[in-house]
Amino acid sequence: MTVPVVFFAAFFAYPVVAIVGRGLNTGDGPRPGRIWDVLGRPGIGDVLWFTTWQALASTALTLAIALPGAYVFARFDFPGKRLLRAAVTVPFVLPTVVAGTAFLALLGHGGLLDELWGVRLDTTVWAILLAHVFFNYAVVVRTVGGLWAQLDPRQEDAARVLGASRWAAWRRVTLPALAPAVAAAALMVFLFTFTSFGVVQILGGPAYSTVEVEIYRQTAELFDLPTAAVLTLVQFVAVGLVLAVHAWTVRRREGALRLVDAATTSHRPRGALQRTLLGSVLASIILLLLLPLGVLVQRSLDTAGGYGFGYYRALTSSDGGTFLVPPVDAIANSFQYALAAAGIALVIGGLAAAALTRRAGRLLRGIDALLMLPLGVSAVTVGFGFLIALDKPPLDLRSSWILVPLAQALVGVPFVVRTMLPVLRAVDDRLREAAAVLGASPLRAWREVDLPMVRRALLIAAGFAFAVSLGEFGATVFIARPDNPTLPVAVARLLGRAGELNYGQAMALSVVLMAVCAVSLLLLEQLASRPQPRPGSPRRGARAGTVARTAPTTGEF
Repeated sequence: MTVPVVFFAAFFAYPVVAIVGRGLNTGDGPRPGRIWDVLGRPGIGDVLWFTTWQALASTALTLAIALPGAYVFARFDFPGKRLLRAAVTVPFVLPTVVAGTAFLALLGHGGLLDELWGVRLDTTVWAILLAHVFFNYAVVVRTVGGLWAQLDPRQEDAARVLGASRWAAWRRVTLPALAPAVAAAALMVFLFTFTSFGVVQILGGPAYSTVEVEIYRQTAELFDLPTAAVLTLVQFVAVGLVLAVHAWTVRRREGALRLVDAATTSHRPRGALQRTLLGSVLASIILLLLLPLGVLVQRSLDTAGGYGFGYYRALTSSDGGTFLVPPVDAIANSFQYALAAAGIALVIGGLAAAALTRRAGRLLRGIDALLMLPLGVSAVTVGFGFLIALDKPPLDLRSSWILVPLAQALVGVPFVVRTMLPVLRAVDDRLREAAAVLGASPLRAWREVDLPMVRRALLIAAGFAFAVSLGEFGATVFIARPDNPTLPVAVARLLGRAGELNYGQAMALSVVLMAVCAVSLLLLEQLASRPQPRPGSPRRGARAGTVARTAPTTGEF
C-alpha cells in the first residue's frame, strides 16, 4: 500500500491542498470565518441545494432505467449483444461538453423534438436528468450486470422448488447478493452527478448551477479564488461523508454467495414476458443512448454543401488560431496519453486492490474510501493545483508530457480498484492456504489461484482506465500544452469558437472519439468474454461454482 499512498499524496492531496490553501490565505492570513461568509452569500445556498437534489434524482432515475438493462445483459443472449454492450459504454467516456451539445441539438430550439412535435426541453431539469442517465447507464450495467451474470441461478431455482414465488425467490436470494453492487453503482452515479460540470453548464443555462460549475465560474470568470476554494472544501467534505456512509452500509451486507462462469448463466429470452423485457430495454437504449450519438454523426456530416466528409478533411489542416498543430494530431496525442495513464492506473490500482484484499482494519477501509475521492473532487481544482504545486524540484513537471497522464490516472485508479477488488476478495482464502500447504510459493499461489479469477477483471479495468483517460476533460484542459491537445480539449476549443467550420470539426472529432472508444470497448468485450479456467484448477476444470465473499463494492465496470 506504500506506493499507492505516496502516489495519491504527491499527485492528489498535495496539489489540492496547495490550491485550496492559496485561496483561503490572503495577505492578512487565513481566516476560518471566510467559509461562513461565502456560504452566507445570496445564491450559494441555491447552488448547494440544486447540486444535492439533482444528484439524488439523477441517481434514482438512472437506477430505475438501467437495472432492467443490467438484467438483460447478464441473463439474455441475443444477436449483437457484445456490440451493444460496447455501444452503451461509449457515452460514459465522451467529454461532457460533447454530450451536452448533442442533447441541446436533440432537445433544444430547432432540435429533433422541436421539429417533430414542437417540444423543447433545453434549459430544464429534465434535460439535465436525461443527460445524466445517458452518461451513467453503463456504470449500472457494468457494475450490477457484471456480478449478476456470475450469480448461480440454481440457488434461486432451489428456492422456487421449496415453494417460494418468483418474486420471493428473487427478493430473498438474488437481491441480497446484488445489494453491494447496487450500492456501488448508486455511489458512482451520485458522485458523477454531484460533480456534474459540462452537462449543467450547457443545458442548465443561467438558472441552474452545480457546485462544480460555480467553482469554474468563480475561478475562470470572476477570478475569485477564495470563493472557489471554499466551495471546493464543501464539495470535498460532502463527498467524504457519502463515501463514509457507503462503506458503513455495505459492510453490514457482506455475505457468502456462489459465483459461476458468466457464459453459463445466459440464455435466449423465453416466453412473452422475457421478450417484452428485452424489447423494452432495447427501445430505451435506442432512445436515450443511441439517438444522441446519432445526432453527433449527423451533425458531423451536415456540411454547407450537403452531406459529406468535408469537416473530417478539414481536421488535417491547421487554421493557425485554435491550434498550433492540425486538429487530427489530437488523436495520436490522446492515444499516447491514455495508454500511459492506463498503465499508471493499473499499477497503482492493482497494488492498492491487492493490499486491501490481503489485510483488514479501519485504516485500510479508510484508504479504500479515500481512493474514490478523485471522482468527487473538482477537476478544475486538480488542474489548477497541478499548475501551482508541481513547479519546484523534485516535482517540477509543468513542462513534462507526463503531467497529463498523471492527471488522467487519478481518475482511472478508482475504476481499477473498484473492478479488481471484488474479484480478488471473492477468491476463497482456503484455496490460497491449500496451495501454500502443498508447497507453492506465494508467487505460484497467486499465479494458480488468483490470476485465473482476476484476468477478466484486469482486462475490464485496463479498458475502462484507457477509455476514461481518453475522455477526461476537467483537469486536462488546464495542463495540456497548445501543441499537444487531447481530443476532448480540441473539441472544447473548437466549440468555443464561432463559425460553422469550427462547429463541424468539433462534431467530427467527437465522432472520432466515439468510434475509438467503441472499438476499444468492443475489443475488450471479445477478450474478457473468452472462457477462463477456474481458480485452483486452471487446466483440469473445476466445480460448477466457487464460494465467494461479497466485497464492500462488489461488481465490475
